[in-house]
Amino acid sequence: MEKNAIFPGSFDPFTVGHEAVVKRALSLFDTIYVAVGINSSKKSFFTLENRLAIIAKTFENEPRVKVISYEGLTIELSKSLNAQFLLRGLRTSADFEFERAIGQVNKAMNPNIETVFLLTAPEHTPVNSTIVRDILVHNGDASQFLPQAINIKDYLPRL
Repeated sequence: MEKNAIFPGSFDPFTVGHEAVVKRALSLFDTIYVAVGINSSKKSFFTLENRLAIIAKTFENEPRVKVISYEGLTIELSKSLNAQFLLRGLRTSADFEFERAIGQVNKAMNPNIETVFLLTAPEHTPVNSTIVRDILVHNGDASQFLPQAINIKDYLPRL
């Protein structure tokens, strides 16, 4: 049986930390769906189309990474994709507590799903989308925190 995982998130923007988690997880899974969640009540910095394009460009040479968007519960998406695993990266103990609670609720809703946590590489621990967004909003150079495959200027919204 193929091992399929979903790596869900808003990815606003997709950072080097996200990229590293996916690359490391490729040794564990046959297919990884990087799933950009649509939350209509949340204002995003990058458009959905640009977030999808950034991730697709990052993994353009890796056919086992599929980039999709979705609305609704991730657990429902896992059923529709026949994914048995949810992939999450952990930077801090606070991340663990938050993700553990979500993982346990998902397990209660679907006993066939497993949440797999990968610890973030130490050099990526301080990197998060909120900080990277703030750097970009203030016209700073965030390139060291973003995948090398992309030129972020191609995707920036007009401010």
